[in-house]
Amino acid sequence: MKKAILCSLAVAFYLQINAQTSITPEVLKQLEGSYTGTPTEKALRNVISNVGLQKIATNQENAGAKDLKFNIEVKNTGITDQKSSGRCWLFTGLNVLRGRAMRKLGTQNFVLSQGYLFFYDQLEKSNLFLQAIIDTRKQPIDAEIVRWLFMHPLSDGGTYTGVADLAMKYGVVPADVMPETYVSNSTSEFCGHLKRKLREFGITLREKSEAGMSEKQLEALKVEQLGTVYRMLVMAYGVPPTQFTWKEKTYTPQDFFKTYCIDDGEDLNKDYVMLMNDPSRPYNKVYEIDYDRHVYDGHNWLYLNLPIEELESIAIASLKDSCQMYFSCDVGKFLDRNEGIADLNNFDYDSLFGTTFGMNKKQRIETFDSGSTHAMTLMAVDLDNEEKAKKWKVENSWGSGSGQNGYIIMTDEWFREYMFRVVVNRRYCPDAVLDMLKQKPVRLPAWDPMFQNEE
Repeated sequence: MKKAILCSLAVAFYLQINAQTSITPEVLKQLEGSYTGTPTEKALRNVISNVGLQKIATNQENAGAKDLKFNIEVKNTGITDQKSSGRCWLFTGLNVLRGRAMRKLGTQNFVLSQGYLFFYDQLEKSNLFLQAIIDTRKQPIDAEIVRWLFMHPLSDGGTYTGVADLAMKYGVVPADVMPETYVSNSTSEFCGHLKRKLREFGITLREKSEAGMSEKQLEALKVEQLGTVYRMLVMAYGVPPTQFTWKEKTYTPQDFFKTYCIDDGEDLNKDYVMLMNDPSRPYNKVYEIDYDRHVYDGHNWLYLNLPIEELESIAIASLKDSCQMYFSCDVGKFLDRNEGIADLNNFDYDSLFGTTFGMNKKQRIETFDSGSTHAMTLMAVDLDNEEKAKKWKVENSWGSGSGQNGYIIMTDEWFREYMFRVVVNRRYCPDAVLDMLKQKPVRLPAWDPMFQNEE
């Protein structure tokens, strides 16, 4: 009798556990009851399965004329187009620099060459990868950092630190000195071949190390490998000029950069700071991410994490002084691409699916639902009577035919939920913020969720 009772309890326990962990016929029957097939549900099913979700989720209650006026705006002209490439970080950084050049040149029509700096970006990233393979050669092939390196040998995405390090090292040139190519406008195919070659070179370096080649010999071999990379880059993007004549004057790229893009003694690294709003980590701390840089001897991505209210205050101070900024966000969330307006009320997915999407910003970051994906130039803010932001405006790099003639307008509610990074001159930061920047950074691994290139 006792044995029978024990067996019955065991079976009941098994069924209970099984029901909790698997979709049994009983559970499936319960799930099927969530769709009742009413005429309304059938109509929604027909629409959803045949029409794009965003189109049918458009919130008509939020439609109508929009307020497009801004009381603080850094004027700019000429929208650039990154086309089918992940170079928004580069376009954004150069758009900030070209604004300065336009004022010094007294022109309304000027663009810096994205192709020139991108050539050196890809060369420097290749060296960064190959040198990192040498640095980690003693670790097993399945070590986390080695696996990460081979998974991410190179990309066309990036961050502000890349613009700063590359421009300070190589200078800049006007767009007509080194124009775009088909490959620079559509980077994925060539990048795929270059990544494959880098992985091959990386394996060779590890094999040579295992065979007894010294570190000095490995670095000499790396330089030979970079010769192949350089030749591939020339074939794709052209030969970067070391000297050029423009408007009857002769410059080196470094001379041009120092003459038109920065002030005397200005340093794009030392004089600027990246501010982040990441509620998934403690505020008022500085963070640095390993290998999140473009140049081996350059700067890792380093940022100060601040509450959104403090970040907004600093950004407003910069715009009031007519200084636009490198800015990045999760651009695809609730963006009406046709209208160029990012608004949390643009689309009503809750009503469409009969549920709610209730994660906050911290939860979205922690679950990889949201992160910084795109960089643009922050150029305007509209303030209310209490000097609080109502909406913001950015210069995009998707061409003049996108959004508001190439610009995007963001409500402040959207800004607080989906903006992540802004780069400001230190002079706009309060003393308390400058003091925070003196602390030793918290070091984060290369595979941290915040390592996310803007594209």
